[in-house]
Amino acid sequence: FYAPLFNTSTILDYLPPSSILVLDEPGDIEMAIEGLERQAAEMRGQKEEKGELPHNFPTPYFTWTQLSGRMEGRCLLLERWLQGEEQPLAFSPPPSYGGRLPVLLKEARDMLRKRHRLLIVSHQASRLSELFEEQDILAPPLSRIEEPPLPASAVLVQGSLAEGWVMKGKDSTFVLLTDNEIFGFVKQRRLMKPRPVRCQSFLSELSPGDYVVHIEHGIGRFAGMTKLCLDQVEREYLILEYAVGDKLYLPSDQVDRVSRYIGPSGEPPTLSRLGSQEWARTKRRVRESAGDIARELLELYATREVIPGFTFSPDPVWQQELEASFPYVETPDQLEAVARIKEDMERARPMDRLVCGDVGYGKTEVALRAAFKAVLDGMQVAVVVPTTVLAQQHFATFTERLAAFPVKVEMLSRFRSEKEQHTILDELAQGKVDICIGTHRLLQKDIFFKNLGLVIIDEEQRFGVAHKEHLKKMRREVDVLTLTATPIPRTLHMSLVGVRDISTMEMPPEERLPIKTYVAEYDERLIREAILRELERNGQVFFVHNRVQTISATASKLEAVIPEARIAVAHGQMPEEQLERMMVDFSAHNFDVLVCTTIIESGLDMPNVNTLIVDDSDRLGLTQLYQLRGRVGRGANRAYAYFLFDRGKSLTPRAEKRLKTIFEATELGAGFRIAMKDLEIRGAGNLLGREQSGGIGAVGFDLYCRLLAEAVDGLKGKEPERAEVKDTPSAVTIDLPLTAHIPEGYVADLSTRLALYQRLAKLESVDDVDNMAEELDDRFGRLPVPVKNLLYIIKMKILAAGAGIEAISREGSQIVLKLGGDKKFDRSLEFGYRDEIKVGPSRLRLDTKRLGNRWPGVLKEVLDEIASKGVLLPQC
Repeated sequence: FYAPLFNTSTILDYLPPSSILVLDEPGDIEMAIEGLERQAAEMRGQKEEKGELPHNFPTPYFTWTQLSGRMEGRCLLLERWLQGEEQPLAFSPPPSYGGRLPVLLKEARDMLRKRHRLLIVSHQASRLSELFEEQDILAPPLSRIEEPPLPASAVLVQGSLAEGWVMKGKDSTFVLLTDNEIFGFVKQRRLMKPRPVRCQSFLSELSPGDYVVHIEHGIGRFAGMTKLCLDQVEREYLILEYAVGDKLYLPSDQVDRVSRYIGPSGEPPTLSRLGSQEWARTKRRVRESAGDIARELLELYATREVIPGFTFSPDPVWQQELEASFPYVETPDQLEAVARIKEDMERARPMDRLVCGDVGYGKTEVALRAAFKAVLDGMQVAVVVPTTVLAQQHFATFTERLAAFPVKVEMLSRFRSEKEQHTILDELAQGKVDICIGTHRLLQKDIFFKNLGLVIIDEEQRFGVAHKEHLKKMRREVDVLTLTATPIPRTLHMSLVGVRDISTMEMPPEERLPIKTYVAEYDERLIREAILRELERNGQVFFVHNRVQTISATASKLEAVIPEARIAVAHGQMPEEQLERMMVDFSAHNFDVLVCTTIIESGLDMPNVNTLIVDDSDRLGLTQLYQLRGRVGRGANRAYAYFLFDRGKSLTPRAEKRLKTIFEATELGAGFRIAMKDLEIRGAGNLLGREQSGGIGAVGFDLYCRLLAEAVDGLKGKEPERAEVKDTPSAVTIDLPLTAHIPEGYVADLSTRLALYQRLAKLESVDDVDNMAEELDDRFGRLPVPVKNLLYIIKMKILAAGAGIEAISREGSQIVLKLGGDKKFDRSLEFGYRDEIKVGPSRLRLDTKRLGNRWPGVLKEVLDEIASKGVLLPQC
């Protein structure tokens, strides 16, 4: 609205006067502009009423009349319908088959009989070629077209085009068919840049006042950052406050030694004392405790390693046909997850894999392919979901996708009558049902499968303790696949320590946009504006009110606010038939707004719903808010989510944290981040029982995980690593006479600088450092000298780690390289600097006074030489 204060031009003013404007469907453009004008006028009126905008303020929009007047004489119009006398067109739309392949074969034969040329471009070319060869109507397939096909020929090309056409000439007709005409959909493969989300990034986003854990010094409080100048060398340091007023200044290149403290409750921890043995004793105690927990964990999950499971056979042709019929482009993460699942299923031991992917990232398709693979080997599949509404949707999805195959899919939930349930139970026991989708009803004692081979669990965290115990027993006998968007600490943790296999799907589907998120006080004008905007683009709205007693009154109030909308109500206490009918009607777009409880929380896929409004959002948990937001934005349209709380209400600190997190974590793939933040807000709880809370509280969740992973590795027979010493660059201490830091003038934001330090500290190769340098140059501009020095120091740490060096330090005018443990330098090492370099048994010294400005390059040469020649290990 304030744009006219700065700019009074139209887009036309930016084009050269001689340019031609091409208008595709000018009538549609005019309607869109008029709709936008109406919406803007309403918003403008509201702002004038509130006093946010003065009356008679200049308008930012140009009307269609104003624009079209400026465009006269320079337009080329593309219109769907011919005006005046119709001219015969050489091109016409091709026939459409919608998957009816016998009809396609018959008509292809007719085309060749009429001397037509037929070209088919399909991503299922190999499958079609088999069918065409059987009918003798196919020339040899081409990978690409080098010259026009001969008259009366049929040619298949592996590839993808948006749509086909028919071109009629004087002597012949050319027919181009694509997947759009043959199957009814096209997989448009485009170059996809990976946009992975760093799962642990939230742990490194420190703010002053946060509690942190230093791996050697214990629990402290982060107090910010400062620059210190020692011996004319300036560095940036993290300030960590400890008990009795102690402070630790941690060099920024060692920021990976620190992680945010997450405890079993929201209570602040006790600060450690520097210089005492208290922290070492605490870690020793927790390490012993973790050993006991690790044994219990492995007893639960080791059984599957020794009990033989069913070995599934490699993919048959039907499996390939099902996967080729998926109408969307799979993401690389999806394909990777499917490949890992198939590997697990084809092994002799039972599978127990967790697929962690954000809402709408295609976990259901991954599960469907695994289920079909099991069915093709004569095994039955149970799909366990938390809600009846989700069971209904999965049932519809599985039925539709598997319709072309002889697979019987059934559903067990309260949407089915008792008689129908009895029939399904009998057929399950007889093996007549291949895939059964159901709620916790599937976990009851009267359920018997004849030949159960795979259990798929959707959102395991939504099930109770008793149900999880039942699922735990299943894991010992059959393959289990668990799907989740926001893993609970226990599930996530078991995967992190190597007890369960995990596949992460971090790359969003193509064209997916982040959801625009708002947190605000309840405002009827805001609600009306949001709903009207969605209706303008022919979309639908979820309005979540999580109280059954007042949901009808809320719907009536909404009807008064926005009488133009068709409003329906749905909640879990409705009769089964009524709820099912309501969801079907809403899916069919018979209603515009669905006022509902959180029954829509899990897994619903309605791409036409792209606005979500949550009433009393401060009462809901963080993962609930995140799951609800995942119900919108599942198509290519921009989605909006509004989290509202009562006007004038004072929010609790926890509710405020939750709403702040959901507002900030809007990037695609934030499920891991939300899970870790929820863990921080609510506390880590325990993984198996109360006995762990003490351990987690004493050292924090992050270090506890590392100690537990170490214990698990030890019990598995692997070489146990000490959690605080690793054979990585982070274990090398380095002190060189260089000013090395990221200046505030280069990166002003504290959290961004911290995140960069964190990333730099985790780099593991010289190439990674070079790539990081390119990224910094691209994002922030030319590298200043302190940043170049910092990157040099990181490179030296990496090279030192590869050479077995424990520390590089300054002693007067000398730089000293010190070996770790009982290692010794190879005395035969020669560097070509006889006077400048002295090699001792465990120390190597460079004289910087003699070397002058050459010492940085010489240090690199020395480290390269040591890494290639090696060091002498002590004799046993």
